[in-house]
Amino acid sequence: MSQYLQDKVILVTGAGSGFGKLISEKCAAAGAKVVGVDVDADRLNEVFDGIRSAGHQGTTHVADVADMAQVKAAAQHALDTFGAIDVLVNNAGVMPLAFFSDHEQAWEKWHQAIDINFKGVVNGISAVYDQMIAQGRGHVVNISSIYGNAGLEGSGVYSATKAAVDALSNSLRVEAQGKIKVSTIKPTGILGTNLANSVVNEMAIVGLVGQKAMQFMENIGNVQNGSLRPEQTDPESPEYWLIRPEDLVEAVVHVIDQPWGVNLSDVTVRATGENYVY
Repeated sequence: MSQYLQDKVILVTGAGSGFGKLISEKCAAAGAKVVGVDVDADRLNEVFDGIRSAGHQGTTHVADVADMAQVKAAAQHALDTFGAIDVLVNNAGVMPLAFFSDHEQAWEKWHQAIDINFKGVVNGISAVYDQMIAQGRGHVVNISSIYGNAGLEGSGVYSATKAAVDALSNSLRVEAQGKIKVSTIKPTGILGTNLANSVVNEMAIVGLVGQKAMQFMENIGNVQNGSLRPEQTDPESPEYWLIRPEDLVEAVVHVIDQPWGVNLSDVTVRATGENYVY
């Protein structure tokens, strides 16, 4: 049962699908007042119609996180509706994995990744910073990735955007200590989200699995034909192979569900038996 989510005002970007949808739903069910932000109005409204029909509190604002004015307007909507912004979850993101040799097919998605994955985080922080400082409390949760741990074959631009988020998070944490908490969440590979839709070259995953590439491809094949061993799909087993979206969301909500004086600042969420090497 939640101890600290009740009545917190939580602004979630990319709330119309994927992790953002699940984070919004879980926080609202625990008693938070959730402000959903997404560029896709139809998906966003569908998610929050469901939240409100379940008896929980939520409101929406359509915005492109790459546009500072739109993000500021979303923050103002949160203030106008609920009177505060306690938590910002910078969740919106794309994952255009591709080799540099794929540049002709990838460059537009790479530019989009810079706009959403990095500029979107800068815009989100800028939009809520003054309000959080004035409140004397606030929490920024940035969804990064293990891809940001190093420059990897097949993920140069994506890794760069996530490494930038890591550096930005650390800078904000140091500057705003005592008023704004900062948490950086780094998931490993997760199936079942819409991030895969932005991948340019599926072979670009190889940099992250390194010497375990053969094991990884075997396990992917087993996923596709339904022949993973039961232990590999059991979260209670040390052989659990790949985290689910719900596993990441549990970690994000846990990070938020803390007293103001406790900051879980750097969290990597991985499956015990996975093939990712970073």
